[in-house]
Amino acid sequence: MAPHPADPRLHALGIDFGTSNSAVAAVAADGAARLVPLEGRFPTLPTAVFFNAEDKSVHFGREAVALYLAGTDGRLMRSLKSLLGSSLMQEHTAIGWGHQRFQDIIARFLGELAERARARLGTVSPRVVLGRPVHFVDDAPGRDAQAQQALAQAALSAGFQEVEFELEPIAAAFDYERRLTGEARVLIVDVGGGTSDFSVVRLGPQRVRHADRGGDILATAGVHIGGTDFDRKLNLGRIMPLLGYGHTGPHGRPVPSAVFHDLATWHLINFLYAPQVTNRVQGLRVDYADRRLHDRLMTVLRQRLGHRLASEMEQAKIACSVQGRPVPMALDEIEPGLAAALTPAQMGEELEDLLAQVVACAGECVRRAGLRGAQVDGIYLTGGSSALQTLQDRLAQHLPGVPLLEGDLFGGVAAGLAYAAQQRAGTA
Repeated sequence: MAPHPADPRLHALGIDFGTSNSAVAAVAADGAARLVPLEGRFPTLPTAVFFNAEDKSVHFGREAVALYLAGTDGRLMRSLKSLLGSSLMQEHTAIGWGHQRFQDIIARFLGELAERARARLGTVSPRVVLGRPVHFVDDAPGRDAQAQQALAQAALSAGFQEVEFELEPIAAAFDYERRLTGEARVLIVDVGGGTSDFSVVRLGPQRVRHADRGGDILATAGVHIGGTDFDRKLNLGRIMPLLGYGHTGPHGRPVPSAVFHDLATWHLINFLYAPQVTNRVQGLRVDYADRRLHDRLMTVLRQRLGHRLASEMEQAKIACSVQGRPVPMALDEIEPGLAAALTPAQMGEELEDLLAQVVACAGECVRRAGLRGAQVDGIYLTGGSSALQTLQDRLAQHLPGVPLLEGDLFGGVAAGLAYAAQQRAGTA
């Protein structure tokens, strides 16, 4: 007979299935949640799947991206979480030697996370607590419920028997709470690859063991803007003009922009490589006054450089934020000597509108909690994109005097989900 899900010999998993990166955590014997190394020494796994058409193998994470960038023939898929709540979930897509549903690809990725956790931990519970954003889809409750249902079904298909959910910012709050020595009202800011989620939670060492924390959650809010949106906006502003985005043609009209928006969006790039799409983009040549720009665009499509450009932009964003200085981007693969650059000032200008929406949502969360800014004891940052300096500056301006507290940017949510998983398994 299989052990009961509450069997203490089993590790109850918390899984943070992210747009850009995913993480798994379990509570150790000492009562502390720890991330499970998923790829060598790395505690996170990029949410990427590569279908290798050369030998019909499937690869995940950094290995998937590396194979694609090395020129291996196949299909790279990233930002899978962005598909939840869309009509694409039940559609089939070409993977190089056949077709699979997007729903099944997500299940395959979750199954890989579970298998890697099992290899590290030995035994894992058939129960799992998955994180979910405050809104998978903004202002569409029906599609939001559909997104959660699709993710739950993917987890069941991956081998889990019981699937539960916790809001990602609440999970981050439960992880942060373990470090507090007194009670505090904290604004949790979780900015990931696809969403920005907020909660105001009453936390404290005396509250950790309470089974029902509903009364401590003072407010939640969220907006469907995250790191991939920042990358897309920067890509459109700094790289795509070199391919003709915003270029005015010989008849006084700008070049049609749809191809550039798709080329700057991780999960849409592959669709541009289809022969019928490439042929259609070839037909745009008459819309260009400067044909060199069109030549560059066609080079990107024919040599399948879209993901490489997106990765280059993402790394430049991170470096520019961390270093606070201009970051060059060499684009010699498109054209010898071609280059772009990103400065901190340019990044602030390009992202102004998106950051304003994110900070406004944070302020709305505080308002819903019935608090004024000065009544918030701290702003706890989690999610990789919360490290963006321009975002932190705007949060500090919006809530002056409230300390910014940086947690485990990539593992805080998973750790909190593991605490939730352990607690729920214990009360089963």
